[in-house]
Amino acid sequence: MSPDPDTLHGARAELLATAQRTDGWTRGFPAVFDGAHPASVLVLFGRLDSIPAETDELTVAADLDVLLQRRAATLSSHPGQVSFPGGRREEQDADAVATALREAQEETGLDPSGVEVLATLPEIPLAASNHLVTPVLGWWRSPSRVVAVDHAETVEVFRVPVAQLLDPETRFTSTLHRLGQTFKGPAFDVDGTIVWGFTAMVLDALFDAAGWTLPWDRSDERPIEL
Repeated sequence: MSPDPDTLHGARAELLATAQRTDGWTRGFPAVFDGAHPASVLVLFGRLDSIPAETDELTVAADLDVLLQRRAATLSSHPGQVSFPGGRREEQDADAVATALREAQEETGLDPSGVEVLATLPEIPLAASNHLVTPVLGWWRSPSRVVAVDHAETVEVFRVPVAQLLDPETRFTSTLHRLGQTFKGPAFDVDGTIVWGFTAMVLDALFDAAGWTLPWDRSDERPIEL
C-alpha cells in the first residue's frame, strides 16, 4: 500500500514510511544456499542540486538522485554491472550499517558523516554470489565528492536523477537466458547505461512501496548480454 499523501510531506518522509512496510520485500528474489555470506549495500538518496532545502518537506521525489556505481569488468562477481556501493561484511563491522558505510567510503570516497541512515531494510537473497544483502536506506544530508577510488573494483561512480529512473520511457523488462531458463526483471536504460538485476529490483520495489512508480510498459522485453 502506498503512503497516505495527506499525512506525508516530502520524499524523506515517504522513504521513512516505506521502510516501515516491508511485507513481501524479498518476493521474486531467488533463494540462496546454506552458508550465505552477509553483506550490505547503501541505497543513498540526495538532492540533485546538492543544496540543502530549508526543510525536508519541500524535497519531493523529482528533486532526488541516487548514488550508483559500475563494477569493474574483471571482477568475479557481477562484473561490469551497475550496483549500489556495498560489499561483504567484515569482522570489524559492528552491524549492517557499518558495513554499508565502510564499503561506500572505500569505493566512492564519500564522507559517511554526511549520511543520515533512515533504516535498514530486511535481508535480500542474492543467489548469483550466495550473499544475504541488507539494503541500508540513506539520506544524503551533506553530499560530498565521489569518485571511483579503486579501479580494480569500481570504474565509475555516478548520481542518477530519480525522475529519470521513474520516466516510463526509461523502463523495460530485462530477459536473461541461462542454463535453459529465462529470468525476467525490471530494468532501466539511463542514457545507454543499463541498470538491471539486483539493483534494479531493489529500486523497483522501493519506488513501488513509496508510491512513486509511474505506469510503464512491462511487455517491452529486452535481452541482457553478459
